[in-house]
Amino acid sequence: MTQSKRQQERQWAVRKQSQNPHGKVKTFAELKEDANHKPNR
Repeated sequence: MTQSKRQQERQWAVRKQSQNPHGKVKTFAELKEDANHKPNR
């Protein structure tokens, strides 16, 4: 039996949302903290 259209779309959406090809995106607070810890050249 084939899956319903709604079920296929839901599964596609879950797969699409779970993808993170470039790693976790840092929050502004994390970026600011990293900038404070790294010495400037």
